[in-house]
Parts: sequence; C-alpha cells; structure tokens
Amino acid sequence: MQNLGMQNLGLGIIAGLGLSLSACVTINGAPMGTTDDTTIVTQYPIEATMLNIYTKARSAKLMAIVEGQTVTADIKVTPKGAMLFNGKSVQGGEISTISTLSGQVTNQAVATNYFTLNPLVFHGFTDNTGIYSVSNQTSSIPKSARVGESSSFVTDTVYTDQTMSRQLGIYEQTWSLTQDSNKTAWFCIGTSGNLLLNNDPDSASTECYNINAQGDILASKVVITQPAENGNGTIELISQ
Repeated sequence: MQNLGMQNLGLGIIAGLGLSLSACVTINGAPMGTTDDTTIVTQYPIEATMLNIYTKARSAKLMAIVEGQTVTADIKVTPKGAMLFNGKSVQGGEISTISTLSGQVTNQAVATNYFTLNPLVFHGFTDNTGIYSVSNQTSSIPKSARVGESSSFVTDTVYTDQTMSRQLGIYEQTWSLTQDSNKTAWFCIGTSGNLLLNNDPDSASTECYNINAQGDILASKVVITQPAENGNGTIELISQ
C-alpha cells in the first residue's frame, strides 16, 4: 500500500519537498446516523473506512507551515478498474499529487495501488518513477473495531523496478482507532521506518482520518517524524 508520509513508499502519493507523502485523503462529510447527542459511539467500520480512503474517487488538499513556508499537496484519487499486477487480476486506484512550496510546484507524482475486494486485500503499488512494491497482507482487515484496538496488517517490500532485482526497503503498516468526540474517532495508519536500515533517514509517518459511525471521512492529517540525525522534528499536514 502506498500511504501518506513515506518517501515514494506505501499506498502513496507525494514526493519532493524532502517530505514525500502518499495517500488518499477525503474531506467530505455525511450524516452521522440517528443516535442522540449524548450517545458515545465506540465501534466503527474499519473495512468501509479503508475503502473510502483508498478505492473511491476523491480529491483533497493538505497543508503545513514548515520553517515559515507553506507546503501543500493537492491529491486526486481515480479508480482504474480491473488491472493485472504481479500476475494477479486486481483493481487499481490511481493517486496523483501536486506538491508546492510557497506556491511553486516542486513535484508531480502518480502512484497506483492494487487491491482486490470482498474482502479488501492490498497487493502492492507502482509509481511514475518505476518503483514496484509488493504487499503481504499479514492480517485480515476487520469489518469493524472498537476504540482502542489496533493491529499490523501489511508488510510492503519495495523494489527499484518491476524486475524486483533490487530491494529499496521493507515497511510495516499498522492501523489504530482512538476516540475523538462522542460520535467520531481517529482512524490512523502508521508506517514504520525502513526495516532494512538500522536508522531510516526518511523516518516514519502516520496518516489519520477523522471518521463517523458510517466510516465517512470528515478530516485528515499526516504526521511525519524525522529521526534525531535530521533534527528529530515533526511535520503535520492537515486537510483544508
């Protein structure tokens, strides 16, 4: 999977700015259901949320202020239908990202995630630089989960190209669910640093989606944590 916050890796999208983010982010809300205002929702749909994040058409804009300069990422997700990947019949979802720094375009990236449905299984991704990543889904994605639950679910092995002759990295992805308000929660996907390296200069990242009881995405953010050698700083991009 390519996701928000890794350098050319994961379910992803953005490269450039020295940040390189990847992800599908939505900011469209939906009715919250029929519960009254005092009811606390503690169970949320996990598979439906992931379908909304990674397989549905959408566009979004993320923004952060880094050292006094405005960083933005305009993201568009486009379903591509039936495709072949790594010898398997799959569905594809294309993610295009235009990154800017203080209004100047710094990078334009295109990545495609490959998955099958019923149940949702991720198989890998490619991007416009030639990167070829194969996903091993280590645990099934649950239909629903309760606040406080978490699990690792995918390991991505990333190669320089489709010959798979040279590995660039191995990354583990995990999901977690934490309470926000009475009727919303933060669903987060964390990506580890490169497991092939003792110290990954590209750091680790977490992308989070504020969801309601139906799994609709109301807001999103990406947090990138740099290792100590790079200043040990944290960069947070938030949907606008």
